[in-house]
Amino acid sequence: MTDPIDLYYWPTPNGWKVSITLEEMGLSYQTHLVDIGAGEQFSPDFLTNAPNNRIPAIIDPDGPDGAAVSIFESGAILQYLAEKTGQFDGSTPREKIAVKEWLMWQMGGLGPMAGQAHHFLKYAPHMNPPHDIPYAKERYRSETARLYGVLDRQLAKHEFVAGDFVSIADFSIWGWASLWEGQQQTLEDKPHMARWLAVMGARRGVAAGRAVFAEKRADFAGDSKAQAKLFKK
Repeated sequence: MTDPIDLYYWPTPNGWKVSITLEEMGLSYQTHLVDIGAGEQFSPDFLTNAPNNRIPAIIDPDGPDGAAVSIFESGAILQYLAEKTGQFDGSTPREKIAVKEWLMWQMGGLGPMAGQAHHFLKYAPHMNPPHDIPYAKERYRSETARLYGVLDRQLAKHEFVAGDFVSIADFSIWGWASLWEGQQQTLEDKPHMARWLAVMGARRGVAAGRAVFAEKRADFAGDSKAQAKLFKK
């Protein structure tokens, strides 16, 4: 029996990408919590596997050629798991290109922009001292809205993000998109995105991956000590 994959995780949109993918693929894994509010992402042991001090990371004991492999960066992890299992990566060369396009769109666009929207709308105004910056709030709120418009138009043409098949692109985007309210967005003008959010959220693997240590998820908006750890320079 193959040993389980070690998942280094905290219940955030980036952590959910990997827990959802592991659940959807039916892979055995063991979760190791990395409490980002306590600064555990900066521990020497974690940095050995994730030098950028960000979750998630994995160690697959059954890596290439049967040797263990350590992987950081959520997009790289999802691509590795898709290649390892042959699942959720498209079945034709063109489908595989589309999956990569939309995975990169999430990694380079939606994740960073929605993350900054969360920071300036939710956290920065409550920091000590407060940083309530109207330009930054509007900049990232508007860019997140633009990206959701791109997503909605794509989903008007296809059932899922990369086409009419579920892929790691959907898993990578769903966690961030599911938090649209905290990003001060609306779905009234995005019916296709709303439809997709509901369909994805109803999937067993998505629900199971989202539920991994959900009780640990906390709102750090009023926690100055946790913020100091989260936003450590």
